[in-house]
Parts: sequence; C-alpha cells; structure tokens
Amino acid sequence: MIGRDKICAVAAAADARSMWAQVRRARGVTRTIELRLDWLSDDAEIAKFLARLRAGQRANGMRATFIATCRRRKAGGKFTGTIAEQLVHLAEAIRCGCDWYDLEIETSSACPPELLDVLLGEGRRIASAHFFRRTPKNLKRVAVDLARTRPDAIKVAAYCDSLAESIDLLRLAPGRKNIVAVPMGDVALPARVLALRGGSALAYAPMENATAPGQVTLDVMKHLYRADLLRRKTRVYGVIGAPIGHSLSPILQNTGLRARKMDAVFLPFLVRDLRDFLQAVDPLGISGFSVTIPHKQTILRRLDDCDPMAAAIGAVNTVVVRGGGKLYGYNTDYVGVLRALERRIPLRGSRTLIFGAGGAARAVAFALAESGAVVCICARRMKQAEALARVVGGEAVERPRLRREFFDAIVNATPVGMYPHSDRAPLCAEELNCRLVFDLIYRPRSTKLLQIASRRGIETVSGIEMFVAQGTAQWEIWTGERAPESAMRRAVLRALRNEEKMAAR
Repeated sequence: MIGRDKICAVAAAADARSMWAQVRRARGVTRTIELRLDWLSDDAEIAKFLARLRAGQRANGMRATFIATCRRRKAGGKFTGTIAEQLVHLAEAIRCGCDWYDLEIETSSACPPELLDVLLGEGRRIASAHFFRRTPKNLKRVAVDLARTRPDAIKVAAYCDSLAESIDLLRLAPGRKNIVAVPMGDVALPARVLALRGGSALAYAPMENATAPGQVTLDVMKHLYRADLLRRKTRVYGVIGAPIGHSLSPILQNTGLRARKMDAVFLPFLVRDLRDFLQAVDPLGISGFSVTIPHKQTILRRLDDCDPMAAAIGAVNTVVVRGGGKLYGYNTDYVGVLRALERRIPLRGSRTLIFGAGGAARAVAFALAESGAVVCICARRMKQAEALARVVGGEAVERPRLRREFFDAIVNATPVGMYPHSDRAPLCAEELNCRLVFDLIYRPRSTKLLQIASRRGIETVSGIEMFVAQGTAQWEIWTGERAPESAMRRAVLRALRNEEKMAAR
C-alpha cells in the first residue's frame, strides 16, 4: 500500500513558501501527498523546500506519506537539469522524510540499476510512464516494461480521447497490488474519479495548480465526488453534454445523494461521441444520466423506450438504465418550466413567446401548451420555429415583429448568454415588450438578458428555478425517493455566489 489515504494531494508551486503552504492545507484532507519538486523554480528553491520539510518532520512528525517527484521535461515535467541532478534532488528528498519517489521510465532506462540502488535505495520507488498525447495501443506491454526493474509500485498515466481508452487503462489495476492507473484529459475525468473504485492504488488531485490534463482539485475529489469512498457496488450517475465544464448538476445531485446517505456518485461526462459514452455505460456501471446540449434530441434514437411526454416533446433530458442495459428516457424540463412560471403568472390564456426552437424550447412549448397558454415561437431558423409552432398549436413569430408586439412572458430557450459568454444577450431591450422574462440559463444567475429586462422594470426569473426543479425530478426518478430539495438548492446557490465573488475580484 503506497499511502494511508488513496487520494494523493499534489503540491506544486514555483517557490518553497507557496509549496509548503499547499502541503499544510493538504494535510487537513489527506495523508498522502506528492511533492512536485520540478515545479520549484530552481535548485535553491528545491533546497529551501526540502529543508522546510526536514524541519517539519523533526518538529512534529507530519504523519504523512510523501512522494517525491522531480520530473524532467522530456517526461512531461518542468525540471531542466541533468539526470544526475534529478537523482541528487530525489535522494535529498528521501533523507528529508519522503517515503516514496516517482521515477519516470525516461530516467530509469538511462540509469544502471546499481546507481539507483546506491542513491535512492532507502526510498520506495514508483516506476512511472506518462503519455500526454495519446494512449499507447499496448498498455499491458507498458506495465510489463515498468515492472521489469521490480519497483515497489508502477504508474501508467495516459491521455485518453475516449471513455473506451479510459476503461482500457483502468483495467490494468484490478487484482494487482500497487498499480496506479491515471486516465488524463477532459473526456477521461469520470474515469479518473472512478479509478480507486476500479482498483488503482492512488488517484491524484492538485491543491492549486493542475499538473496533468483533466485533473480536479483535492477539495472536489474528496468532498464532492468522495472518490475514496466509492466501491464496486456504488451506483454511478452523470450528466452528458458538450460543453459540460459549466454544469452545476454534479453539485446539485451529489448534495442530494450525500444528504440521503446514498452509496452513489454523480459525474460530468464530456461527450462528443454519443456511441463512445453508451458503450461505457455497462463497464462503468452507470445507472442513469442527465442529457444536455447537444444530445437531447439525438439520444432518442438510442433509447429502448421512452416516456410518452418525452416522445411527444421529441427531446429527452433524463435516462434510466434498466435491467439488461435497457435505456428508458424521460423529460423533466417541462416540470421545471411549470414550477418556475405558474407561481408568477396565470398560464391559462397568457400569451407567451419562446425564443429558440431546440430541445429545451420544445419542452417549454409543450409545458405551456398543456397549461392552456397561447404559445408563440421565434427562432433564428424560421422553419424550425414554424414546425414547433404547428406541433403545439401555436404561432411562429418573425423577429422584426417583436419590437411592436406584447407578450405576458418571454422565455429564452437558447444558450446565448451562457457562461463563459456572459456578456451576450439573445434579445435587445426594444424586443422585450412583456411583463416577465424567464431565462433558462442558470449560469450566471443574472444573465445579460435578465439585466436588460430588470432595467426596463420587467419582472425576471432566473434559470436556477427551472434547473433545481428539473434536477430534483431527475433525482427522484433515479433513486425512487423524495429529493432533499432545500439542501440541493442551497448548495447550487452557494456555488453560484462563490463563483460571482471570484469573478468580481
């Protein structure tokens, strides 16, 4: 066993003082810490940091497992010195209290084993190989090559373009002792979180600075995803989309799972290739997933069956994986629309404009039509607007008419104004002739569109209302229990407030 805690914090900074501060913070979360000596700006800073480490060990005994890494540039690190200088730094790190050291194959293959024994024999070695551009075709051969020198552990880290490659990498670990499998890249993020569940000896998470693509911070790995508590029986849920980094669904759904003490986790899946994701459902043990842009309509062709309302809408945002891997689809967006609007205006008989004609717009249109509202559709592509209007018995409205017509409510069902393009608005002030504006976008809370409406004295509704309502409905479909809505709402609002504070700095 490499460390007492399987989530390994990564301390990486340009100066000794900052790096030591990271180590101190990491100790409050985990007792396994990788020290990226190669990130320190020069030999003097490395010496300062190691002196601080030795002093800390002598003063109070850090009671942590430290892994020293001084990766050369040739292997994807930052160290520019010679192999000899690299080994000297690692040897000093061992003398200062590091139990383990990570030595990449580029260095170990260039050194006589006797030299490594003399310089680093007192430490335990992780023999590592890193592939930052692509996953090698023969991962087992890589593992065999690393094991030839009989290290205490081996690590294979590879950039994965697909979930299929991520799964292949994780298959190195089960049933073997002290093998670390590290899928890298944004597509591989869920596999990185699930690595410990799959048998990897460690999962790495940076304190501040990402040292590899697709990493999530120690706080997120430990407290949001609870990666060290995941087991084979842990149910896996997720959200699929592209982009997906902006989504607050993991915060919403994991808060609910934690509040109800469920053995389950919810992960974000960056999915550009829907087939790749669906082929990963069984290997990753996925029990259900949320669907967002751009897959809400295309997922329909991949389902085994579908809720009648979702079929009528022609878009699915919720999928349950049933026995035999059968996929059953729902749409909870319309629930969110109704809960957000019916508290503010009487929907029956109201004249409501929907701007947009995609999957989200279809859910809004069906919800409003079912409630007895007069539905008007305006979109960049008028043919799509006309088609949707026909389906719900509504009216297609060309954009120039917006400046001279009045509506009880206007709903933005486009992604225009979504983070990180928060400075954009789908409609201008002169087009907002209504009593209420509802923007389905929830990030940021106050979109450019809502700001424009507010300045005109128009009542506004943030997409957070729909987001929480549709998300809690999903949660209940997946789990069969009543969602802790208040806790889930508070968590999302707290995350948005923190994000706004960071943006204001």
